[in-house]
Amino acid sequence: MIIRKLFKFENAHIVRGCSTQKCSENIHGHSYKVEVLLESNYLDHGQMVYDFGLTKLYIKELIDAFDHSITLWSEDNPSYIKDMKKHSARWVELPVSPSAEQFSRVIYLMVERVLSCTGMVNGEKNVSLHSIIVHETETGYAQGFKEDAYSELMGIIDLKDIVFSKQIQQKWTKNNLWEALLAEKLMVNPKKV
Repeated sequence: MIIRKLFKFENAHIVRGCSTQKCSENIHGHSYKVEVLLESNYLDHGQMVYDFGLTKLYIKELIDAFDHSITLWSEDNPSYIKDMKKHSARWVELPVSPSAEQFSRVIYLMVERVLSCTGMVNGEKNVSLHSIIVHETETGYAQGFKEDAYSELMGIIDLKDIVFSKQIQQKWTKNNLWEALLAEKLMVNPKKV
């Protein structure tokens, strides 16, 4: 069975190298919608694949990191990156260009890491990430699967190369959330949320 949880965020970026001049040469924003699709052949004690309330913990916090932020590509012009960080307290730096396609891959890897580090306490079994859908506009989206997230053809993404600004990190309920996930530390779900 597959369940879907929808998240939303507002974000600005430049997508260098794309065909559309407005997108490749200008900072612009989108009202993103992100669908997280989880799957399992089992149900927990509440007869759910995974309680939607639990997705509001670390998964939501990581996706919310992009809200009202500017997303930067680490390979962009160094002076542009420096200026954006100077004038914005909320930024995320990625090792890939912030297209909808790359957002789906990045968010896939982040959510997958959350799930692998989560200690389940309500009978959840074999909960895995099916895919991530990133709606950049009402009419355009990218859907990323595991093979896409790890594709060498699309560029390897190392989670260690994703950097969140200090202001973003300070808003997380768990101190050092990103460092804990990078170190693959166990984070046990609460019994009630």
